[in-house]
Amino acid sequence: MQNNILDRQNGTWKWGLLCLVFLAPFFFLTYGFANQYASGLSHVPSIVFSWEHHIPLWAWTIVPYWSIDLFYGLSLLLCWNKFELKQHSLRLFSAQLISISCFLIFPLKFSFERAELHGFFGIWFDVLMGFDKPFNQAPSLHIVLLVILWDFYRRHIKPNYRWLVHVWSFLIGVSVLTTWQHHFIDIPLGLLVGALCLWLFPLTVKAPYQKDGLQRITGKHLKLACFYLIGALLCMTPAFLLKGAWLWMLYPAISLFLVALAYFFVRPHFFQKQEDGQMTVAAWLLFAPYSLVAWINSRVWTYQHPEDSLILQLNGVDLYLGRIPTTKHSKQYHAVFDCCAELPANNDHHYEKYSTLDLIPIQSAQLLEAAKKFDHFIQPLIQANEPQKLLIFCALGYSRSCSILIAWLLQQGYVKTTTEAISLIQKSRPWIVLSETHIIEINRFQALLVKEEHQ
Repeated sequence: MQNNILDRQNGTWKWGLLCLVFLAPFFFLTYGFANQYASGLSHVPSIVFSWEHHIPLWAWTIVPYWSIDLFYGLSLLLCWNKFELKQHSLRLFSAQLISISCFLIFPLKFSFERAELHGFFGIWFDVLMGFDKPFNQAPSLHIVLLVILWDFYRRHIKPNYRWLVHVWSFLIGVSVLTTWQHHFIDIPLGLLVGALCLWLFPLTVKAPYQKDGLQRITGKHLKLACFYLIGALLCMTPAFLLKGAWLWMLYPAISLFLVALAYFFVRPHFFQKQEDGQMTVAAWLLFAPYSLVAWINSRVWTYQHPEDSLILQLNGVDLYLGRIPTTKHSKQYHAVFDCCAELPANNDHHYEKYSTLDLIPIQSAQLLEAAKKFDHFIQPLIQANEPQKLLIFCALGYSRSCSILIAWLLQQGYVKTTTEAISLIQKSRPWIVLSETHIIEINRFQALLVKEEHQ
């Protein structure tokens, strides 16, 4: 990941032109091949809802529909640096690969007959029909590319004019229906594939295909991965058997499948939490069903104990332990330390994070790194010698944040043993949950501390 995606590199447009020379022919050749393949099949089904017959044909929307081609080519010439160009090109390339694969494996056909159109707009429809056929439906490649290009141009345009990107992107999105090029089912699938392309090649966070070198896979990882995989299959079953409105169950199925992969590969950065506590747009879209349930779960489990607990007072700094706060609640703190990977944190003040997977005991090597990070975060507050409030939290404030706090207390010598640290926290927060595995990892962490002291 590049340190600053805003850095300008002269001559990037030349490399962008080279990428365009490759991507443009690749687009037309693969798209045309998929069209030709589907047209040669004896039967190609359609997925269409009855209400779609009321969608009007607006000839003028062929203009925003065609405009995506211009924005596609121009985007490759406007990248700020080679890193952004590489990620952007990979997003466009993966969009083509995934979409064309779907067109070949599950070919669908647009079922409405469009009347012949005349005049200026009719010419553009004639040009389109000279290349396109009523196939290549789900996911809508138009929508997949729109997601990628919207993300690109909203970063590149000045904030005062960003609304233009949103409005024109909306028109392009609507145009796939009002030009009678796609049925509705193609749009949400296109949004998800577009988000997947953004997620695979991020700009501001660690890529999902990169490893987390500190963690080792355990039986608990595999158990939870299987649990979420079963959930994904349960959601997917009615979508395939019952179809209709049940097709929406594909959304939570995809979300849970990605969560299962996060546990199977031991990668909390799958959730793509950024330095400000927010998820990337891609992660927000892909994990939304899971995140919603996870948020509700955090409130249900902490219903009887929603309050934060004052654990320690250090030179004017009140150190609290609690659940993930709302935006309003977090404003009562001067600083917050986030241990939760799966939920966004809305914070507009001093913020730091160490992302960990839910329900997984934090391993000793992680505790060592997290304790150092927390100490680096809290020391300026302690040295300021001013009344301040700091909150360390995870989803519930029961285990993950508690483990990291214990590790820091041991590292800094505020307590001598794990038992003493647990007793200190339980005085204010008796409902913390630390399993035998949590204790073992904390003891291993202490051994690492001793090892470091002797080096």
